[in-house]
This record gives sequence, structure tokens and C-alpha cells, in this order.
Amino acid sequence: MSSDPGFINYKRRDVQYRPVEERILDYLEIEIPLPQENIIKQASRCMDCGIPFCHGFGCPLNNIIPEFSYYLHKSQWRKACEILHTTNNFPEITGRVCPAPCETACALSINDEAVLIRHIEYQIAERGFREGWIRPKPARDKTGKRVVIIGSGPAGMAAAQQLARAGNEVIVFEKQDNIGGLLRYGIPNFKLDKNVLDRRLSQLQEEGVKFNTGILVGQDISLRYLRKMCDAICVAIGAETPRDLPVTGRHFDNVHFALDYLAQQNRTNAGKNIEPEEVISAKDKVVAVIGGGDTGSDCVGVARRQGAKQIFQFEIMPKPSEKHDKFNSWPNRPSILRTSTSHEEGCTRRWCVSTKKITGTGTKVDTLHCIEVDWIQTENGFKMKEKPGTEFSTKVDIILLALGFLHASHEGVVNKLGLNLNEKGNLEVDDKYMTNLQGIFATGDAVMGVSLVAQAINSGRKAAENIDRFLRNT
Repeated sequence: MSSDPGFINYKRRDVQYRPVEERILDYLEIEIPLPQENIIKQASRCMDCGIPFCHGFGCPLNNIIPEFSYYLHKSQWRKACEILHTTNNFPEITGRVCPAPCETACALSINDEAVLIRHIEYQIAERGFREGWIRPKPARDKTGKRVVIIGSGPAGMAAAQQLARAGNEVIVFEKQDNIGGLLRYGIPNFKLDKNVLDRRLSQLQEEGVKFNTGILVGQDISLRYLRKMCDAICVAIGAETPRDLPVTGRHFDNVHFALDYLAQQNRTNAGKNIEPEEVISAKDKVVAVIGGGDTGSDCVGVARRQGAKQIFQFEIMPKPSEKHDKFNSWPNRPSILRTSTSHEEGCTRRWCVSTKKITGTGTKVDTLHCIEVDWIQTENGFKMKEKPGTEFSTKVDIILLALGFLHASHEGVVNKLGLNLNEKGNLEVDDKYMTNLQGIFATGDAVMGVSLVAQAINSGRKAAENIDRFLRNT
């Protein structure tokens, strides 16, 4: 613990945001970083408690939080940056988009407010880039082995970097027109500016990682050829199969999956041309977002910036208690219950609402029909029950489905290779991250199901470690 008992002397100072009336006019990042003197004080609040739950249980990456907080408090920024990068390949990204389970696990949060860990991580990483401390680390010696990675989300990127640094030749194939997976096309720019992603990708390229975009493996390039040209394959295709809404009227043209909507806006922000007949716009429209998680929140923020007339968000789960305690915080309560910065920009939220049907005229939806529900506790857990007499209808112009994701897409790589799946539809791997096929590994959401960016990075790092060990023994 530092000589300055910051947890006694200083209160938590949360990050501030750009004014709502300003930020809804653009897609720039909305957080306002704390001044340097304030972040050092916030780092001093770390108690260096006997059992660092933040490190051992809260952080999926096992970031060494007490140590980098200590060195930051001592103004040893470079040392803090080195420690942070021993466990996390992309702290500038997790420092922006992670829901910070480390803060929920912080011992100080038992009877006070947690240490500002996520923003401390962000500040250390950004200082590292400004000072030039974060540099490419190409391998001194080459193994002569070649690895192909299919997919370039956080798991694929982390695996690629670790394998390249170990001396392997790494080739990444991405089906989209740019690298980054959901970091590129799933997270809005106002949460993660894509220049941040490009900056890190430049480092990977200088370390020897070769990126190939616009290639659908199994179609544009054969899997048989890939297996012959490399010594190992790592499947990191994410979990992009969306959960659909099986109700009457789902077929209308203006009912869209959330990811299609978000990805299109990110492409527009990047200067990509969208054919007029394919544009999904909320401008001057009444928007209904079905689903209350982070993806739904992102849809609200984008719709507001596009100029929506009115935005509704319907969630089937109950409204959370206003009380903040260990039973009402992440990860014990899911993110669907949080109020996000996008909600603060203007949105009508309703909980315990189930969609019954969608009606419209011609090919266009115009009305969403719903009913309120109760959640009844039974011997087998909570069961949903509709409340008679609570049916209601809402006039809408566009519906966005943000109901989460099921598993990796089985078409293409998974089916053509004959990879085994578990009961949830995720790829089945052993404790070495290897699939049922020798030399073919899998990592990230394709294995775990939808998870946090930090969990995906950790999965990619672990898969890389096992792939490198496999290559050195063959």
C-alpha cells in the first residue's frame, strides 16, 4: 500500500462525459479523461488488500491491479504500463468498453466506492502511446512454423500477437472488409474510436502479423489448401448468430437485427458507401429497440444521433432496484439493468414487457403489440407469466432486435471442417483449446459464447500459448 492512504483521503471521482446536447450531434468518443493529478489520487485509493479480489476473481485477464495502481500513484507511469501489458494486449480498448467486473470485486466497494480501475487502465495505456513506450516487439528468433487465424476480433487479434511474438509466422483471414471483428463493426464510434483500433493493428503488423480481409474461408479459399499451407489453424469467428424473435410480423422489411444496424452506421462513419435501398436509418422515425443489454443501448445511442423522433426500449426482465449492493451489481445482475450514457440521451424504457406480434401495411411495420409479464419464483427457478389485461400497442416506424447472440455461425468453416459442437452450439475444445481435429484450435466467443472483450482477449492469449507449445512439439 502507498504511504498515502488514498482510500481514506480521497473519494472516488467518476469519469465525466461530454454534454448530451453536444455529443448527440457526432460520433466522437463521449468520455472526458480525468486530469493527471486526479487519476494519480484515484490510483492511491487502492488498499493493496490482503486478497486482491479485483485481480484474482474480478478481472477475466487477471490484470495485476494493485501493482500498476501502486506505480501509477508513485508517478512511475512507464512501470505501470509495463505491468499492465504483461496480462492485457489491448488495455486502451478494455479501458474504454469493459463493464469493469474488477470494480465490482474491489474490496473497497464493500463499504465504500470501488477504485476507479477501468479508467486508470485507460489512462496508463494512453500515456504509454503518447510517450512511445508501447512499441512493436517482433520476435528475435523464428520457429519456422506458420499459423492461420480465422477471424480478427479481440480473441483472434490477441492470439495473433502472442503467436507472432513467439516467433511464428501468423496469417489472419477476415471475412469483412477491415480488421477488428465486433470491435470494428459492433461497437459504436462514440464508445470506441476506430483510430484507437488502427493504432494497435499497426503494432501487430510491424510485429509480423499478416492480415487478409474480404476473404470467406471455405469459399474464397479452401480449407484443404489452408491445412496444407500451415502447421496449425485457430478458429476465432466469434458468436454472431443472433437470437431471433419468433412472432407474427417478423418478416416486415423494417425489422432489423441490431448488429446489422450498428455495423452499417460504423461503415458510414468510415466513409463506406451504402446503397440507398439498403440504408437503415432512424431519422425522423419512431424506433423500438427490443432487448435491454449493451447492444440495445448502443442502438439507442445511434438512433438518437441519426435524429430519431422517439425511441422506445422494451426489456422482458424486471426493472432493477435502485439500491446498489453486491446483489444488484455486475456480474450478479446482467447489464440489461444498467442505465447507460445512451439512455441518458433520450429513451423511454419499459421492463417486464413481452412482444406478442408485429403488424403493418404492405411490407412495412407500423405497430408493435406487447403485453406485460410477471416473474414468478418456482421450485425450478423464475418463470415468466403474462398479466391479463395489460396488452398494449405502440406505433413504430422501425424495430431493432437486440436479443443477444446464440453461438458461432455453423455455416462455412465449422460445418465444412466437421468441428464438434457442445449442447449450446459453441465449438467444443479440450483443455488445450484444440478441437476434435488435430492441429485445429478454437478460441474466444466461438468457444465461450458471447462474453466480454476482456474474456475474449484472455481466451486468445491462452489459445496462443497452447498452439505455440503444440508447434514446438511437432
